[in-house]
Amino acid sequence: MNHSRRRVAVTGLGIASAIGLDEASVWRRLLAGEGGIAPLTQLDTSDFLVGIGGEADSAGVRERLKELKRRPSDRALDLAVVAADDALREAGLIDGDPPYEAQEVGVVLGTGVGSAQSHFDGFSAFFDRGVRGLRPTTIPRCMYNAISSGLSIQYRLTGPNYMVVSACTSATNAIGVAFRSIRDGYADVVLTGGSDGFFDPFFYGVWNNLGVLSSIEDPAQAIRPFDADRQGTILGEGAGMLVLEAHDRATARGAQIRGEIVGYGETSDAAHRTQPSPDGQALAMEQALADAALAPSELGLISAHGTATQANDSCESESIRRVLGGAAAQVPVIASKSYFGHTLGASGALETIVALLALEAGTAPPNLNLDRPDPECGDLCLVRDEPRSLTSPFAMKNSFGFGGGNGVLVLRAATSS
Repeated sequence: MNHSRRRVAVTGLGIASAIGLDEASVWRRLLAGEGGIAPLTQLDTSDFLVGIGGEADSAGVRERLKELKRRPSDRALDLAVVAADDALREAGLIDGDPPYEAQEVGVVLGTGVGSAQSHFDGFSAFFDRGVRGLRPTTIPRCMYNAISSGLSIQYRLTGPNYMVVSACTSATNAIGVAFRSIRDGYADVVLTGGSDGFFDPFFYGVWNNLGVLSSIEDPAQAIRPFDADRQGTILGEGAGMLVLEAHDRATARGAQIRGEIVGYGETSDAAHRTQPSPDGQALAMEQALADAALAPSELGLISAHGTATQANDSCESESIRRVLGGAAAQVPVIASKSYFGHTLGASGALETIVALLALEAGTAPPNLNLDRPDPECGDLCLVRDEPRSLTSPFAMKNSFGFGGGNGVLVLRAATSS
């Protein structure tokens, strides 16, 4: 075991989302400013306050699973398989069709609600038919680690597999754990990221009643991070997967390096279950920058948590200003939830992938629906209607969750050395 600090490379990316089931489609739509919010099709929303969201293409998901010789199971696992397959293939860890050779790769993933579809199916069976209606398979399907164990079994990945559950910070925390395990010599390769799929009548219903979803009926206009006219967030399902690997190992085997994770910070507000705190957020940012040995002025991009709720966007803006000082007016800020919707525990993974793609291309995609920046947020360098060129290879990814958890990553574009 090597306990000296090692560089951590990203050698594979995979994404399943409302704007595409592959990296190329997602990046094309981001640059074109094409969001994925639309009327929901997976459930009857006639009794719901909000009937729109960010759904992945169900027919496309089924086709991908068919190619992989899998039947659809739980939505969160299905999306995770689609994204993981692309990430592992790009990293050169799998090829051809299953079964695969066993290899020592860890699986550390984040989720907000786990196997929500399986939980709803189980509850429905119980209330319809009582105890006799419950299948024995309900237990393995409903475990939160059904997602990580499902990928471990599908691809014969024999390293540790487990889930991180910390609300909307889950995937960012999972990536941070994977980063540290490789950097500090406990693992060489980890599949990491997050997945959430929750468009069932129960889970989506309670979010409808929480009072944080946007009341704007036009799907294309409904989610407006940092805009003065924002009225709340919109939920979206999705999965994002990254293969993290020791940089020297990746270089030795000739793998394509898509970027690096260079810093991570995590804190708890310890204040309120749903109201964010700039103190905890700023401290996590400061920790991540210190871990990366980076000055705030060296950042070239901030991928914001940006939920489009009143409390979050103004609080995050204050946190960024505290940490960046005068540089806050120069570092471009993007909020990818305007495209995907809020994918809850998966959001940190999808948005980390977007930040890595932006660094790789040297271009930040525009924020959607940012017509009138909120004065409380407007002194940030918010990317408006067109893609913007980046001048630094470093990005910061913020994630903040209910319960007061904060996770922040610092990323770097791939280098030649």
